[in-house]
Amino acid sequence: MLIDRYGRRITNLRIAITNRCNLRCIYCHHEGVDFRDFNEEMSVREIERISKAFFDLGIKKIKITGGEPLLRKDIVEIINSMPPFKEISITTNGTLLAKLADELKEVGLSRVNISLDTLNEHKYRWITRNGDVKKVIDGVEAAYNADLTPIKLNVVVLNGVNNDEIDKMLEFVSKYNKHGVKVILQVIELLKLPGLEDYYFDISEIEKKYAAIAKDVFVRVMHRRKQYVVDEGIIEFVKPLDNTEFCANCNRIRVTPDGKIKPCLLRNDNLVDAKGLKDDELVKAIKKAVLLREPYFRS
Repeated sequence: MLIDRYGRRITNLRIAITNRCNLRCIYCHHEGVDFRDFNEEMSVREIERISKAFFDLGIKKIKITGGEPLLRKDIVEIINSMPPFKEISITTNGTLLAKLADELKEVGLSRVNISLDTLNEHKYRWITRNGDVKKVIDGVEAAYNADLTPIKLNVVVLNGVNNDEIDKMLEFVSKYNKHGVKVILQVIELLKLPGLEDYYFDISEIEKKYAAIAKDVFVRVMHRRKQYVVDEGIIEFVKPLDNTEFCANCNRIRVTPDGKIKPCLLRNDNLVDAKGLKDDELVKAIKKAVLLREPYFRS
């Protein structure tokens, strides 16, 4: 069991297996990774060893991220190498998912998060710089058919671009929720990054609308954010990470593509190298990283 100095138990691991991506979304924060060593990636064996070490120390769930993790030609081998976590998931832009969904399910992938900010092909191409929304929709369909569920569909709200499309997105997911909730819509507020100020939109305005018509409401423990049950399924609202409650309850730890343990999403000055270590040294490195964890935002 891994518990930091603030009494927070770590149960979730996120491993970024690449910094490469086939899209260039205007709001991407690269999972908080300093990507100067852009092409340095761990081998399957290194990912396997680090994952197993965390598993043996009590980690229950793992999420594979990037960059775009499906760009790794050995992604099926990576998933197949994982120890028996309670849940293995991937965050993907979905453009490559249609051809891989069945195979990933067969080797142990539990479910997927898919980024889809709009159903409009012209807007999608602008947001991603070069993406084809039809490939993402095919990816959602393939993930649904492969039972990589519940799928979480991530929509980053951009003022003047897609802030009026949430009804359309709910209508889109509703066809997958006729026999139980298989697709959850996650409405995400844009981080106030330099150069994006004009696109910031307070999603509280949208949340109030669905709160008023919700049949039921669930509150997620770590994030203190709400999921609203509506006729079309479930819609969740995700506020920025400058959130003292999020930090106070954070149960995540990360590993960068080049094999460094990252105690906090928002810091790069306390990384612990885990690559190439012997088993006992790897355990020590993990425990050291846990001791370096501290809430980035405090009340």
